[in-house]
Amino acid sequence: MGIIEESKNLASAILFGTLTIFIFLISCSIIFSILLRFTSLQESSIQWLVTAISFIAIFTGGFISGGRGKEKGWLLGGMTGFIYSLIIFLFQFLGLNSLFDFEQIIYHICYILIAMMGGILGVNLGGSSRSAV
Repeated sequence: MGIIEESKNLASAILFGTLTIFIFLISCSIIFSILLRFTSLQESSIQWLVTAISFIAIFTGGFISGGRGKEKGWLLGGMTGFIYSLIIFLFQFLGLNSLFDFEQIIYHICYILIAMMGGILGVNLGGSSRSAV
């Protein structure tokens, strides 16, 4: 496998994992917004659930990127988590004119680490890309 083909494979895996995270989180956001609008639920009552779903989504994105890349799961998962955090930071900075506070920095470091764990697990459960010679 050439270096360009390997780079395309890794970039494709990272992109697919990142898109998975956003699709999962957008779907959950729609469900939660409907629940908040049409029931007596309050944001404060589902805060921990939303946080748990965020971590599950990040783990899943890392897992998928690791599984699609078939090697270097820690790198694929870490880059997937980093790109997710970068997009969120850019949205918050450019769209809302706000920087991350200390709590958000801790969350996003944890997101990157969780995505790395997902990537490692995705590679190991996804089967081997190497064939016996």
